[in-house]
Amino acid sequence: MARGDAPRDSYHLVGISFFILGLGTLLPWNFFITAIPYFQVRLAGAGNSTARILSTNHTGSEDAFNFNNWVTLLSQLPLLLFTLLNSFLYQCVPETVRILGSLLAILMLFALTAALVKVDMSPGPFFSITMASVCFINSFSAVLQGSLFGQLGTMPSTYSTLFLSGQGLAGIFAALAMLLSMASGVDAETSALGYFITPCVGILMSIVCYLSLPHLKFARYYLANKSSQAQAQELETKAELLQSDENGIPSSPQKVALTLDLDLEKEPESEPDEPQKPGKPSVFTVFQKIWLTALCLVLVFTVTLSVFPAITAMVTSSTSPGKWSQFFNPICCFLLFNIMDWLGRSLTSYFLWPDEDSRLLPLLVCLRFLFVPLFMLCHVPQRSRLPILFPQDAYFITFMLLFAVSNGYLVSLTMCLAPRQVLPHEREVAGALMTFFLALGLSCGASLSFLFKALL
Repeated sequence: MARGDAPRDSYHLVGISFFILGLGTLLPWNFFITAIPYFQVRLAGAGNSTARILSTNHTGSEDAFNFNNWVTLLSQLPLLLFTLLNSFLYQCVPETVRILGSLLAILMLFALTAALVKVDMSPGPFFSITMASVCFINSFSAVLQGSLFGQLGTMPSTYSTLFLSGQGLAGIFAALAMLLSMASGVDAETSALGYFITPCVGILMSIVCYLSLPHLKFARYYLANKSSQAQAQELETKAELLQSDENGIPSSPQKVALTLDLDLEKEPESEPDEPQKPGKPSVFTVFQKIWLTALCLVLVFTVTLSVFPAITAMVTSSTSPGKWSQFFNPICCFLLFNIMDWLGRSLTSYFLWPDEDSRLLPLLVCLRFLFVPLFMLCHVPQRSRLPILFPQDAYFITFMLLFAVSNGYLVSLTMCLAPRQVLPHEREVAGALMTFFLALGLSCGASLSFLFKALL
């Protein structure tokens, strides 16, 4: 809630700024995984001049470097590590340096990715440079998002929702940018260059938005009082992120993980008082209450990251070469997943089923393991062991619809149910524990993707 003496957010400029900042923070990750076909062609040794970059159905290119798997793993591990590291960085590195420095670093790294479109390079060095970029970009993204969540802790909770909404649209935006690049009609190299320049523009807009905040009365009012407001406001914001029945539910794994900063930042300040509180929450006690919900969250992300995008990006259309086969993977894999995942998360704004006492939740979560063999038996040309049992495109589309909706819904459901299973003063610990298990699920899924890829 905004304070009564606070100025108005004229023309909603602060809200728009945080929305764009949210969009900008997840653009790099989404643009990397959506462009997997481009990277596969470059790594196949076709070269940027002869590759049909972003312009043909090249999802069938041999993935000798296991790019799909490595890009997922090297995105999640730095995210976890630097989210935790940011909990200590805030004590010695000014917030402006962390946010602005991270934005500039991400901009330069993505500009390098765009520049490599014009550079002929052998697959080995290209793979190494790209993986290093992925690792560093996600490291800076973790620091950036964690710092922005800390800043949002001083703002009304509505602005956290706007920030998360912006992040939720990043995947859809990346998929649409891919489709526009493919349909633009320009030559392949120009199309790829335009695609990778797009997130650079998004990062530049984020920098402008961040630099404009101190010049807006509404933002200046809250940010100037950060030291006196942060403790109470961060508690309110974090609680709403984890409990809201509206749209305050984090809309991606990365976003939820970054709320850990808010939990850890307050621990050094609260330690002197905690021994005096008879109701000090015990981590073990809270874990005993939420362990089943936490395990469900781990399993949801383990299944999702084990096949998306490592396996799903390899599926091609079974129809003859043409327009549909060209657009099949960007539409049916990335765009469809992001839209349906967002829809699944939105469903928890209207109902929560099954509830925290039901044993149906573990059953529903375990049933998602069926998606692993289903996707592996779809039309993936590069295979040496398993047969193709579902060659028609309709099978893959149906599996993806159910896969994405169930992922979004079950992620939001578990994050909503965990705080309801503990006492009010234990919700902070519950949020930190759920964040840990979320990151564990991401890492397990990324690691398992290597095994499933090898079994094809």
